[in-house]
Amino acid sequence: MLFAAIPVCAVAQNRGDYTLRYDQPHQVIRGLGFEIQSDSIASGNAGMPEEVIAVPHDLTPEEKVRFAKEMLHGFRYARLAMGLYLRGLDAEQKHIVERYPGQMADLKQMQDLSGIQGFDVEYWSPAPYWKQNKTYYGGPIAAHDPQFVGQFSDAMVQDLRYLQSHGLHIAQWGLQNEPVVGHLKSSPGAAAGTDKGQSYSTCFYSPEDYYTVLAATAPKVHALFPAVEIHAPSWDGPAGTYAAEIRKDPALLKQIDAWTWHQIGHNSNDQITLREKYLAGAEGKAVYQNEFEYQSWDKNMPVDAYFMNTGQALMNWMTFEDSPVWYWLHAMKPVSNLEATGYALGFWRPDGELKNNIAPAIQPGHWDYNPHSYNAIAGFLKYLPWDSTRLAVDESEVRNDQRILVWRSKNGRLGVALSNRGTTPFQFHLHGIRSAQLSGHRYTLQSRDVSLSSKKVSTDLVITVPPQSFEFWIG
Repeated sequence: MLFAAIPVCAVAQNRGDYTLRYDQPHQVIRGLGFEIQSDSIASGNAGMPEEVIAVPHDLTPEEKVRFAKEMLHGFRYARLAMGLYLRGLDAEQKHIVERYPGQMADLKQMQDLSGIQGFDVEYWSPAPYWKQNKTYYGGPIAAHDPQFVGQFSDAMVQDLRYLQSHGLHIAQWGLQNEPVVGHLKSSPGAAAGTDKGQSYSTCFYSPEDYYTVLAATAPKVHALFPAVEIHAPSWDGPAGTYAAEIRKDPALLKQIDAWTWHQIGHNSNDQITLREKYLAGAEGKAVYQNEFEYQSWDKNMPVDAYFMNTGQALMNWMTFEDSPVWYWLHAMKPVSNLEATGYALGFWRPDGELKNNIAPAIQPGHWDYNPHSYNAIAGFLKYLPWDSTRLAVDESEVRNDQRILVWRSKNGRLGVALSNRGTTPFQFHLHGIRSAQLSGHRYTLQSRDVSLSSKKVSTDLVITVPPQSFEFWIG
């Protein structure tokens, strides 16, 4: 299917024709990921308090189990923010360890009960010893000569051994989250309003330093974990200066398994209209985004639009960028974080008195869903099995507000996801279906997994999807 040759319809219509192409398999969809806030960060990302406000830590034993088995079941990866949500230090401040008793045990229990494959281990900042300013806040690494880089890369591998020793499975690894960000003036004072810039853990890498450290570390990570996926650069995918440095070195390029973007809160239309931008320079490697949320201070998208845009962003990344993976940001944020509605799949209530509380009905030690985000991806967690193969679909027109995603699971079951972001019902006329019967399930902002009447199929089928909803039809 050549998307560039298909016109994009600017005005929603009430029907479209879609022909499934079993002879055109695309990428294997490995699954979805989330980030876990296993340590404190202040509301508005304004600092990292000493007080422990963390998940699963703050939940009652029963709620920890419910969190892992209900919300997280179906995810494949958990993003672990080294130097931020895991930021304890050894005596020399060379290695990152748990900051409070039980932190690692909580993460292992979450891993085991949820059934995730493992963690995406990525640094927001390396341990302070390795930085010029000797703090988690901003600044570059301390040096870039071969001796320093060799010791630094050994230390990061040791951090992985520490996680492994506590039973955590390592599935993915990244050198630095948003490596361009740490050049901003950044310090603990920023949290108190006395300084401008990032007020949480960051580290700046020039493209040259990023290349130098990655070239030294990636082979060591692969030697310890041969099956681990190494991705880069958690910022501008294959299109920017960081990827350009990597491509200069064929040996390092072979070590990189995927290019990762941050396209926070973007309209899902971008994946259609800007497809060439997102894939430029990929050289056959996977491309996906590993952080998606909505900033409360960005008024370009109202809260009520989050639900449909989130689900369609997921579908569009997989359809137009052939992405094998898609990440939301936080599984949960505390009710005291004012930005939580745009950041989290759910909310939890820490103990004690709270200055802010966006969900007062939640009791201490308990949690609840955020339907604006969770309802948008819940159907994919339940009905899109890991390692399904996406099938091509010939569309009569590519529409911004109606989307189709089709897959075949490893055991051969057909899955069809349909979305309608429009204001009126939309008819999907499906052709070439190789399944005798499909069972339907609907998701809206108000409800999850509403069972629909099964449909018998010959080869063609018409499914009418109500406005502002997602439907999943499973063979």
